[in-house]
Amino acid sequence: MTITANWSYPTAIKFGAGRIKELADHCKAVGMKKPLLVTDRGLSTMAITKEALDILDAAGLGRAMFAEVDPNPTDRNLEAGVKAFRDGGHDGVVAFGGGSGLDLGKAVAFMAGQTRPVWDFEDIGDWWTRANSDGIAPIVAVPTTAGTGSEVGRASVITNSETHTKKVIFHPKFLPSVTICDPELTVGMPKVITSGTGMDAFAHCLEAYSSPFYHPMSQGIALEGMRLVKEFLPRAYRDGTDIEARANMMSAAAMGAVAFQKGLGAIHSLSHPVGAIYNTHHGMTNAVVMPPVLTFNRPAIEAKIASAAAYLGIEGGFDGFFDYVLRLREELGVPDKLSALGVGTDRIDEMAAMAIVDPTAGGNPVELTLDAAKRLFVECI
Repeated sequence: MTITANWSYPTAIKFGAGRIKELADHCKAVGMKKPLLVTDRGLSTMAITKEALDILDAAGLGRAMFAEVDPNPTDRNLEAGVKAFRDGGHDGVVAFGGGSGLDLGKAVAFMAGQTRPVWDFEDIGDWWTRANSDGIAPIVAVPTTAGTGSEVGRASVITNSETHTKKVIFHPKFLPSVTICDPELTVGMPKVITSGTGMDAFAHCLEAYSSPFYHPMSQGIALEGMRLVKEFLPRAYRDGTDIEARANMMSAAAMGAVAFQKGLGAIHSLSHPVGAIYNTHHGMTNAVVMPPVLTFNRPAIEAKIASAAAYLGIEGGFDGFFDYVLRLREELGVPDKLSALGVGTDRIDEMAAMAIVDPTAGGNPVELTLDAAKRLFVECI
């Protein structure tokens, strides 16, 4: 089955196998003459990255790359990236990779034209209006995983290296002008990354669907995103060369990020402090904390989850859905507890305090109090 489409929701998405070949054309179309490709260290030496640089070079756009990006990108990575952008005289960014490369690439394009510190643009109220919009460089995004959905997002998550807290930096122009979703780029993902990123997409859809805020468009997208994960993530995990499964997971990832305009919740509120302190994989952390958070939220979401279970073809209402999540985690090699990811119990108080002020906490269907956060961390670890 061949899946090819052109979408303009929420931005121009060029979807289909082999469409990385269009990279230079789209860079030129948004005005780039000298782009900087931003990716993470792990991807910097891989064949897919070399191919992208070759495509840019052959079109006369150079082959400049910045890859000093940590798995959980920091303000220090951002400062170095902005320096590389300015020193190289670049006029746009190709954000290339998983969530870390995409988030940092978007932030570099944003901060290259700003004079205020990045923390002045945290996603609080109208802080984004402080930015000089004219200074934001154009962005073309190329995801190489199927999880975060950062390729269709208006924000980046950056870790403050002093306080070890994750901050959401927001501006409408963080949204890439063009996104190339080429499932062939995800074929080489190791199983553990397929699992972690896929469960990240599922967490986005699940939390958006469960959020109490009103956004029926996102509600519908979240529900269908969960169905795609249910049908295609196990296939992509079993056979990484299954292009149909890879393509549908790429769709699910983008759908999750579109859907969470409706809100996220305690899965992310718990996951963010863990990732910031212990540098764990974000999607895998989400997968570990998912069942305890589902149980915590049950009083507020039982009927809603029962409706989702029916749509997904899962019998047994909330309990059936909960059991399905446990089975899916087991099938994908997700550990049962955070201790398996190296997380200890010595910083629970600190992480709980961070969780309740995380911007995602407000979208949880049940209020996340300090005591509740501590209890959840004890259960998760």
